[in-house]
Amino acid sequence: MRSVKVYEEAWPLHSPFVISRGSRSEACVVVVEIEEDGVKGVGECTPYPRYGESLASVMAQIMTLVPALQTGLSREALQSELPGGAARNAIDCALWSLEAAKQQKSLATLLNATLPESIVTAQTVVIGEPEQMAASARALVETGATLLKVKLDDRLISERMVAIRSAVPSATLIVDANESWHAEGLAARCQLLADLGVAMLEQPLPAGDDAALENFIHPLPICADESCHTRDSLAKLKGRYEMVNIKLDKTGGLTEALALAAAAQAQGFALMLGCMLCTSRAIGAALPLVNKVRFADLDGPTWLAVDVSPALNFTTGELHP
Repeated sequence: MRSVKVYEEAWPLHSPFVISRGSRSEACVVVVEIEEDGVKGVGECTPYPRYGESLASVMAQIMTLVPALQTGLSREALQSELPGGAARNAIDCALWSLEAAKQQKSLATLLNATLPESIVTAQTVVIGEPEQMAASARALVETGATLLKVKLDDRLISERMVAIRSAVPSATLIVDANESWHAEGLAARCQLLADLGVAMLEQPLPAGDDAALENFIHPLPICADESCHTRDSLAKLKGRYEMVNIKLDKTGGLTEALALAAAAQAQGFALMLGCMLCTSRAIGAALPLVNKVRFADLDGPTWLAVDVSPALNFTTGELHP
């Protein structure tokens, strides 16, 4: 008989995290602990209102499966018990963690993934006035970042991006609009970003209204985030996106994330590995995917005032697993 614990945590941020949907001052997560024969596995998820999730709804989803988990529910069976999303992610990652702990291996070793000594991760530049964003970008690069993810909304696109590029002429820039743009003027904005040497644009249009991406040749790669959750999403992405952003909170755990990565690559998509605002627990669960992706965006824990213990070793722009 397994012991199962499910609980919420709130982790204050050291500074506001501002994107097109608003500002956040804390990371609210749900944790699942599964203990069997004195060995414990832990999984974490971040409920996301954009996907109709709340702490309460995710807790409720997880609690429906506690009896089954106590009597041995497997990862394989879990996949059909819950849809992709935060609740399944926390359980799936707890079961992976338990399996690794039983074998006294790291998760990466369990999956035969050899991690590099240092992983380049994007550092996020949140939305602000052009001079604020440029100063933030400069400070990040001066302290070691080489890859910056610039958050944008529908305002001051050229002003912000020109200021940032002027401040960090050699940094690799990726841009995330979080669904805030419209089809009108999209081609011109993409060309502006390409002219500024931006390496990739993430989810410029709303997930339900991205057909316009088929209507022009992309001068830079476009990545699906909100438009890509699980393998079921891929059929609608062909011809619109060149890359997909894999997040365990969207796929519903590492099991589906690995399957999505394989299917996306087989269909010609490049991969990005992303995260929500989270602790090191959530990033640790995603590490087996690192070697498969072109861009890793794993800076969620670096926004926390204090991380979980033990924490992963982050320096500005790098993760040292």
